[in-house]
Amino acid sequence: MSTVETVDEGAVHGFLHRPESVPVATLALTHGAGSNCDTVLLRAVADGFAAAGVQVLRFDLAFRVRRASGPPHPSRAAEDRAGIAEVITAVRSDYSVPGPVLLGGHSYGGRQASMLAAENPGLVDGLVLLSYPLHPPKKPEKLRTEHLPDLNSPTVVVHGSKDEFATTEEIQAALDLVPAATRLVEFEGARHDLSVVKFPVVEATVAAASALFVF
Repeated sequence: MSTVETVDEGAVHGFLHRPESVPVATLALTHGAGSNCDTVLLRAVADGFAAAGVQVLRFDLAFRVRRASGPPHPSRAAEDRAGIAEVITAVRSDYSVPGPVLLGGHSYGGRQASMLAAENPGLVDGLVLLSYPLHPPKKPEKLRTEHLPDLNSPTVVVHGSKDEFATTEEIQAALDLVPAATRLVEFEGARHDLSVVKFPVVEATVAAASALFVF
């Protein structure tokens, strides 16, 4: 059974899941535009990784630290990425453990994580992207793929076939732009929220990450 500690210092505001055994890796995990780091999905994923021996820090993005509700403003997305970078710095200095340092996020958080990783090669050892928002709903022409050819971090993408932010075919085409190794985990019938009650999201995500990042 892992232990969960509240963390509220410097740039890090969230929860640290420590596994029972010596950690084999660390995952910094953040949320989407309409929530915070204390969602059902993130808690379940964090618990699942911790059960597999991975230390998990689930944290709030800068826009959520500034205010308790409301979506991020596009003009301040760079601040969210800067906040993620500060969290990774804290992970490496204050919560350092053996093994890879991974970065993950749901929807908007995952997109910002991938953009940061593309801008800063070597910042993290891999990405875990949950419901990557490839384009706005019903606007497939507005693809968010500009940074993907520069993404050199091995990446796991977890996707629901009924996600209105991308079809499975669109996600696969986007992943084909990434020069690093990728793994696509799809759940037939799942939507953008990736219900952990209806689908084995946690088990499949941990298994894919373990295989790709070797921990």
